[in-house]
Amino acid sequence: MTLHLLSQIQYATLAASWLLAGSALAQAGAACDPQSADTASTNACAVQRFQQADSAQNILYGDVMRALSAHERPALRKDQSAWSRQRSQHCKAQHADAEGRPDWPQRLHDCLTQLTEQRRQALMHWLHEGRAPGS
Repeated sequence: MTLHLLSQIQYATLAASWLLAGSALAQAGAACDPQSADTASTNACAVQRFQQADSAQNILYGDVMRALSAHERPALRKDQSAWSRQRSQHCKAQHADAEGRPDWPQRLHDCLTQLTEQRRQALMHWLHEGRAPGS
């Protein structure tokens, strides 16, 4: 993997984050005001942060898939699918007791964002090693 390709991947990730910042407002249903303590606003900000992290991670995943050889791609596809299911299940289970609370969307999306940002490290390992971490 060349340094030039890694720079292109980082640029694409940053560009996607900027583009999605504007569209997240409409999808969240409420305005995200980081200065506000209003529950609707904090929920909207959490959704926006997750959308940005998830989009950046999806772009990186696509870049890694293109960088891998044809025989390495099925393993990453399987790994990514399992990770995605586990991420959702983990966060839903972790915050199941708060599901009826007004701040549940913030709790859920903050968890999803944290795991999504952690996944970046695993994808970077795939990019450099052509296999899952620990395998």
